[in-house]
Amino acid sequence: MSYQIYKVGGAVRDELLGKDVKDIDWVIVGATSNLLLSEGYLQIGKDFPVFLHPKTKEEYALARTERKQGHGYSGFEVFATPDVTLEEDLLRRDLTINAMAMDGQGNIVDPYGGQKDLDNRVLRHVSSAFEEDPLRVLRLARFYARFYDEDFTIAEETQLLVHKMIESGELSHLITERIWLETHKALGEKHAVQYFIVLHELGALKVIFPALDNCFDDQYTGQLDKAFKAVSLAIVLNASMHIRVALLLNVLESQNDVKAFAAQYRLSVQEKVMAEKFKQWGSWFDDIPKEAESWLDLLLGLDSFRKPDQLMDFLQCVEIFSETFGMKDHFLKDKLRLIKVYESLNEIDVKSLIENVSPKEIPNVIKAERLMVIKYLIKD
Repeated sequence: MSYQIYKVGGAVRDELLGKDVKDIDWVIVGATSNLLLSEGYLQIGKDFPVFLHPKTKEEYALARTERKQGHGYSGFEVFATPDVTLEEDLLRRDLTINAMAMDGQGNIVDPYGGQKDLDNRVLRHVSSAFEEDPLRVLRLARFYARFYDEDFTIAEETQLLVHKMIESGELSHLITERIWLETHKALGEKHAVQYFIVLHELGALKVIFPALDNCFDDQYTGQLDKAFKAVSLAIVLNASMHIRVALLLNVLESQNDVKAFAAQYRLSVQEKVMAEKFKQWGSWFDDIPKEAESWLDLLLGLDSFRKPDQLMDFLQCVEIFSETFGMKDHFLKDKLRLIKVYESLNEIDVKSLIENVSPKEIPNVIKAERLMVIKYLIKD
């Protein structure tokens, strides 16, 4: 075999940290695309040569270098030729702890001090090439959140480089889809809130998420603290991503702000809807209305009769948020009352109810019956 294969990146880092290795990245040095294709590899990469192993189906990438050609994440020209060395491939990576390799005999190749930084719990950029890719600022924050329990810090020179990138305007070239994709990954970390906190401390949040950065002002700190506690609890409970997003965006001032955020960062429909519904109706339980119309308005506003899962997700949001106030037990009683009302309304025999009723009057008849049921169930 005329080429060498190395395990690289996070797999090496996590193995050295004694953590479970989930995904393995492989780099091939000294090969060409044609050679790999002739051996049964399947090419899947468009921007640079990435291949699926013919047997294991794991991803293998040719060693490559990159040259900055424009702004943002995608402004690179890639070179993947047989003469690209392993050291050159590792040089283009973001952090020293991610720029190590391991050969087939378990020997570590560490040209940029990754093992030392692992021992010292330091997140440090590999080279000045870090500033060519603004997405790396978000990755830096994500790794800070991931290793928060292990007391990792960000190297001073890396902090200075991030400040330089902000001042140059490079971060403003990040496309919103990439921002949200990286943030999704961060929201999967145990200490996800540290992602937003460190971005704020670095001065990057005001560029990436200005609406969230505004919430760090003194007048919003109490609200922000509650939102962060709710998100952290949702992560502990392994709540779905749209629940976590709804709890996070509840810190924004109004439902229109939530809508604007969802549109700008192109949130999924489920994330958008739940964030908006929670912002609009989340305070309903603060002072339970005595009017049946308000109970029906809530259930209709949540589209509960067509989408019962949406009601359950909303109630989970409120339950998690109420726990951060120490009000969970009180909420659970109100939750049971609402579910009882909802289930009773679903038991209404609509077909019999609207028999011999003109089409124009059907909505009014159904509403009247629902209100009558609600009044009976919520009376003191």
